[in-house]
Amino acid sequence: MTTFYTYVTSPEHVYLGHPENLERFSFLDKLLQEFPGIERIDAQPALLDEVKRVHTPDMITGIESACKKGSGIIDFAPTYVTRTSFDDALLAAGGCLACSRAVLEGKADNAFAIVRPPGHHAEPERAMGFCLFNNVAISAQDALTRGLERILVVDFDAHHGNGTQAVCWQDERLAYISTHQENIYPGTGWLQEAPHARGRIANLPLPAYAGDTCYKTIADQAITPLVETFQPQFILVSVGFDAHWNDPLTTLGLTINGFYDLSKRLVELAGQLCNGKIVFVLEGGYKPQNVADGCRAVLMALTGSGSELGMHSISPYPEPDIESRLVAFRNWHGL
Repeated sequence: MTTFYTYVTSPEHVYLGHPENLERFSFLDKLLQEFPGIERIDAQPALLDEVKRVHTPDMITGIESACKKGSGIIDFAPTYVTRTSFDDALLAAGGCLACSRAVLEGKADNAFAIVRPPGHHAEPERAMGFCLFNNVAISAQDALTRGLERILVVDFDAHHGNGTQAVCWQDERLAYISTHQENIYPGTGWLQEAPHARGRIANLPLPAYAGDTCYKTIADQAITPLVETFQPQFILVSVGFDAHWNDPLTTLGLTINGFYDLSKRLVELAGQLCNGKIVFVLEGGYKPQNVADGCRAVLMALTGSGSELGMHSISPYPEPDIESRLVAFRNWHGL
């Protein structure tokens, strides 16, 4: 099995005191050098025509203009730019494209785009939520141009990927499944938010401290039946390690073992339904050790390199009962 990865650190895309910073990648260099059975491929900047499949020309030129003015905040999230951020965002999107194309062309079995800035909040007409260009959506649109008819995005960042959902909203070739913490930024992602697309756009907002046990049930009772119904030809995964129980910005309850189990299940589903064609794309996660350990968990799932993570952290918080919302979820989507 061949697993590719891209690694886009964007070292000058940094704003003093902001949680989305280069320190998030502090422990990744050593991990990626020592991890067995993976191959790094170079990222090239996404072309503007490729970005325009997702974002409006005015949005793109607006970001470019903001970057030329130097470091500054461009929305209340707060989302920031620096003089290099436009090029950094193009390279992050290009890193995701490189991974997706390698898998779709059969050069790799699967891949992981470890990139920043992240992308899943970026909507067609605006950057937001620390995100400039929507990396996953750009790759999904690129895959559609290559003749695919059914592409699935699974998003298990702690925050709802409103931007990715917006891109999928009216396109029946695209499905979107999101698990995320309720009542936090960006305030979207409710169960009944997309009544026109039941079974295709699926949101499961979760209470605080939903962790490994909850997510295992979700994988079995919500994600798996939806994926099997949609029958994707390609799966993209927005992975956010801010769903970890000690992330500084959120209060979900996953452990690193939980990330591994969920990633492994998605890899298995890809194997069953789309010849293993799956690409993970980094979104959030604001504790550097969690980002490194989470990346290790994803890479272990992608490479099939064993089930022993060497870490058995346990969330100190009791998990909530989510059965009633799972019943509501299954009823809403006809599962």
